[in-house]
Amino acid sequence: MIDIKVPTVGESINEVTLLKWTKKEGEYVERDAVIAELESEKATFEVNAEKAGVLKQLAKEGDTIEIGSVLAQIDETAVQPTVSNTSTIKEEANTKPAVVAPIVTAPTTTPTVEVKATPVANAIIADKKIDTSTISATGAGGKILKNDVLEALSNPGKKPFEGNVLFGRNVRVEKMSNLRKTISRRLVEAKNTTAMLTTFNEVDMTNIMDARKKYKDKFKEKHGVNLGFMSFFGKAASIALSEWPAVNAYIDGDTLVYHDYADISIAVSTPRGLTVPVIRNVESLGMAEIEKAVVVLATKARDSKLTAEDLQGGTFTITNGGVFGSLLSTPIINIPQSAILGMHKIQDRPMAIDGKIEIRPMMYLALSYDHRVIDGRESVSFLVRVKELLENPEQLLFGKDPVKALLEL
Repeated sequence: MIDIKVPTVGESINEVTLLKWTKKEGEYVERDAVIAELESEKATFEVNAEKAGVLKQLAKEGDTIEIGSVLAQIDETAVQPTVSNTSTIKEEANTKPAVVAPIVTAPTTTPTVEVKATPVANAIIADKKIDTSTISATGAGGKILKNDVLEALSNPGKKPFEGNVLFGRNVRVEKMSNLRKTISRRLVEAKNTTAMLTTFNEVDMTNIMDARKKYKDKFKEKHGVNLGFMSFFGKAASIALSEWPAVNAYIDGDTLVYHDYADISIAVSTPRGLTVPVIRNVESLGMAEIEKAVVVLATKARDSKLTAEDLQGGTFTITNGGVFGSLLSTPIINIPQSAILGMHKIQDRPMAIDGKIEIRPMMYLALSYDHRVIDGRESVSFLVRVKELLENPEQLLFGKDPVKALLEL
């Protein structure tokens, strides 16, 4: 038997949680095949089979396991099972005509969700034109029964929580994941150990939206990635950070540590909680490189493939609550960093432009900062600079107005 132990994933990490087995008990696995996914305080990672053989699981999903403990065993002496009747299957396959699957074009409208219901329930739903989202299904596999429809009709506007009944008092208790514990600890630490304040401003997104509309197709064709907002905000932040270095610094004991580069963390929401992967040296990247990095990190976060290296470091953070509809918020600092920039929902608002009222796409910006490191003048000036760069995206190329650069002003 070969012991598969929980690997060391960081100096300060002593235990991990078994998220799921990707191979079954007693299954024959190939060498280097992924057999399990583990979650530490900082990230999720995979465990591979060191030898080919039959898997024996020594822990259950959800268990907390210490670093170095035996997670599983592999019987490398086991004989790999063979597939029987292979030749017969091939002969039968050769005699059957090929079936060509029809090409289906995805509809441009929102796809209709299939509703499972009994014939009687379906008839009542169609007759009364009932919104099926207001019906609590009690049938097997989530099927809507006749009584479910009648219950919804007799209680219009009343919808219990999913899996519950009207006036239900059900309470669920779930164990906190290591990631959620870490998020909880770090948020409280940020609140208790920093002198956090927030300053606000707003940015007219007209020029950025016009640029995206004009160049998005060519950009996608050349670079293979969509032109989003994060590249504009990342470049604007990197330029402003170079001009206001205190925003890019942090306290280490009784010293201040300044960074002459911009490693920007981007807050990404996942089903298991908030993660903050880092894009390195944003000041040295082009727009397409930033967008590609965002896609890579967001995909890894969604698939729980972020590594500890993806999450380490970071000198400044950008978070976008606007994707969830937030109009204004006060983001919390991602310690040990000293500042975080909050993006929000773009909303058409009437603005006074040269004495006239115009409708402009506006976004509120919020900069939360540690007042121990950053003074009010620096925080406000930094945010004003970000606003200026975003409203005049041509300045992102030189960091200043092209005409002023031409005139050496």
